[in-house]
Amino acid sequence: MKRMMQRQGQVEADGSPAVPEREAPTRARPERPAKSELSLPARIAEFFREVRSEMRQVAWPTRAEVANSATVVLITLVLLALVIFLLNYAFAHSISWLYRA
Repeated sequence: MKRMMQRQGQVEADGSPAVPEREAPTRARPERPAKSELSLPARIAEFFREVRSEMRQVAWPTRAEVANSATVVLITLVLLALVIFLLNYAFAHSISWLYRA
């Protein structure tokens, strides 16, 4: 949690609350025409600009986080497969026992 709060700029490295930095004034962008007024190549370019902007906002996991998640998923997969196999085996033998008697 502390690491996530540091990434978001809420706390400093030592755990003390971060002092909010004043944002520099942003330049006014020229107004773009409505999307319906744009040509097809301009709409495609606008789409990729928006995709790039959104991808910059994604909190990408570290290599260690990916490895840990993959390990948990694989272990869970193996355990569930084992449980299903054992239940199938038990039910198959119990049904065959019922029909033998």
